[in-house]
Amino acid sequence: MSLPLSDVRILDLTAILSGPYCTLLLGDLGAEVIKIEKPGVGEAGRGMPPYSFEGESAYFIAINRNKKSMTLNLQTTKGREIFYQLVKKSDVVINNFRPGVIEGLQADYDTLKEINPRIICCSITGYGSTGPAKDRPAFDLIIQARGGIMSYTGELGRKPVKMGSPIADLAGGLFAANGILAALHQREQTGRGQNVDISLLDCQISLLTYRAQYYFIGNEIAKPLGSGHGSIHPLRDYRTKTFDIVIDCNTQKIFADLCDAIGAPELAENPKFNSRENRFKNRDELNDILEKTFYDFLSLKYLIH
Repeated sequence: MSLPLSDVRILDLTAILSGPYCTLLLGDLGAEVIKIEKPGVGEAGRGMPPYSFEGESAYFIAINRNKKSMTLNLQTTKGREIFYQLVKKSDVVINNFRPGVIEGLQADYDTLKEINPRIICCSITGYGSTGPAKDRPAFDLIIQARGGIMSYTGELGRKPVKMGSPIADLAGGLFAANGILAALHQREQTGRGQNVDISLLDCQISLLTYRAQYYFIGNEIAKPLGSGHGSIHPLRDYRTKTFDIVIDCNTQKIFADLCDAIGAPELAENPKFNSRENRFKNRDELNDILEKTFYDFLSLKYLIH
């Protein structure tokens, strides 16, 4: 059985992370990904420190599997001629250049659709291809900060912290892959391609989900909660004598099971803790109980239980 995108060819002009992660996902689904790099050193990710394997950067290897590679100088007439021949036989062209760069290379959607009306183009930029912020530089940390996700990442009362995973770049790649798949599906009905415009900032704002609604509806400004949750408790990390553990009691049944496991079944019936709402309302008191219990009494048998 063939993979779902085995009949799709993608010309990948991207570098570093957001774009390569998008084409990585599509390549894993079977697409033929042809990575087009600058002559000489190739794309910037090839030189990313500190680790390498057989001369290749570990960073580069991590996000460029299942891809073919070639060098092509799109700033030359000959390079563009070769590129246009590839466009005629391809389905998708993706880039993550700054706005205006792809137009300068004469590889934008308006140009390519004249060569191949079925072509799908995707551009990943920090703030979209239009608007007052479109020319601002955009790196993962900057987008995490501007998108608001850093405002509630980290420990309570301490300064904002970026997520350990480069979520701004990775989310951009995920949304771009989703947009490309939607465009491929729509092309089956229309016979024509389209332009997919991905803004990393838009993607981050989408990931705010319920935290944004808590602000709009409850006027709650998000603050760091550590590993805790803005609605559910207990859901966080706890320290024991040997190592840290995490607990996620999303339902009353799971909370009751936890109470049984720690030898305190009466906690589940306590009016302060007998519902999700009550546990959240009295979370500080419940935290004190659980922190002492886990640190003083947790044993291997309870973990196995």
